[in-house]
Amino acid sequence: MRNKLKSLYELQEIDLRIDGLDSEKGQLLAEAQALEAKLAEAREQIAARREESETVAAEKAELDASLATENENIVRSESHQKEIKTQKEYQAVSKEISGAKKMIAELEDQILQKINALEEIAADIAKKETDLEELEANVATQQAELQAKVTALETGIAADAVTREEAVKILSASVMKRYSKLRDQRRGVAVVEAREGNCMGCNMHLPPQLYNTLFRADDVITCPHCQRILIMKQELDG
Repeated sequence: MRNKLKSLYELQEIDLRIDGLDSEKGQLLAEAQALEAKLAEAREQIAARREESETVAAEKAELDASLATENENIVRSESHQKEIKTQKEYQAVSKEISGAKKMIAELEDQILQKINALEEIAADIAKKETDLEELEANVATQQAELQAKVTALETGIAADAVTREEAVKILSASVMKRYSKLRDQRRGVAVVEAREGNCMGCNMHLPPQLYNTLFRADDVITCPHCQRILIMKQELDG
């Protein structure tokens, strides 16, 4: 039983180490995902600005078409004006020409605004693309470093898994079932030391008779308070 308790304690140490490695790996993977999200956001911003540029360009094209139509109307009206013989008709056509010229001025102002907007968007896209290239280079470097760390952690986890298998071999199914259940219930800690009459898991005082029994290391004994499996580490090492 002494060897089994020692294996159980070693199993606890291995599992805690694997827990720590898994947790660290999870953090590294989360960092990698955050970097990917940062890249995705930067690309989405560029895509949004390009879409905005296409919308503004389409609006400018409509204004250009309207401007061309108004210019054609003026040319046609001025040509027709030369053939007019009555004052009333002449005034009506003049009014049309005046209205068309006013519309042209408004259209030209709107087109200029669109041109300025397109130039501003183009400059912003160029800056964002430059920033993205720099970000991609930085992210690639950081991700390579993260991947190297993850690979090292996975190597450590794999090595511990092999050691764990050896520790499990000499433990009975009932002990493993109890151990696994306690691990789930006690945040991964199923086996704790008993020291100076106390359970080091819950820091509660143990009954003297139970504590003395632990010195023999001939049975699986649990804390009456937290139900964790108790061991006397110095006895196992002895």
